[in-house]
Amino acid sequence: MPLYPPIPGLLSAALTLSALGPDLVAGGEISERTVHGNTVVSAHDPAARIELPEYATYVGAARWLLTAYSDNIELHAFVDADADKHVKRSYWVQFEAYLPSRPELKHHYDSERHIALGGMDFYVDTWVERTDGKEEPDSDGAHFKALLRSAGYTLPQSMMSVRFVHLMGDARKELMLIYGEDAAPTGFTAAELAKGGRAHAQWLLLEPGLIHRAQLSITFH
Repeated sequence: MPLYPPIPGLLSAALTLSALGPDLVAGGEISERTVHGNTVVSAHDPAARIELPEYATYVGAARWLLTAYSDNIELHAFVDADADKHVKRSYWVQFEAYLPSRPELKHHYDSERHIALGGMDFYVDTWVERTDGKEEPDSDGAHFKALLRSAGYTLPQSMMSVRFVHLMGDARKELMLIYGEDAAPTGFTAAELAKGGRAHAQWLLLEPGLIHRAQLSITFH
């Protein structure tokens, strides 16, 4: 399998715990993780301290049960935006766990690309898309966009994204990290860069740099 190696000095293999209390999230639920500035602290599943760039602004969190999949989800959203709240980059940290009542369910990913972050193995996949596409009402994408809208942020029309997913134990729990960038600086739209688009060959050239920048943006302590 192709492997994107960790960037020396930027991703620490040591993960530490923090004895910080829970925070309220959207809908009045209690978050199991805490956020301080640009850092998400998780005491379990996995135990990690995930640091994003200093210029990343915390937007908020959502926690809900995705009933169709019996999946308990906790999402934390960050952005890098201009003074008018137009998003240039987004950072999405998500924890998922299937309910004990559905022991047969497991998370599955078919990406052949992997990366090492914080001493853990992550699946890697990428995509480019228009942000005004229809989302399933209770999906994580819908919750992420709702958080940004509620805080007055506007996503760019086209975004390039990288998803890193770490599966724990029997693959019933996962940590997902998604980094997104405005595609406008490339000079192409999502439709042009997507498979079948006139500039898809350019996407194949842009993708490695996008993955590298995503990797640089996440530090584990």
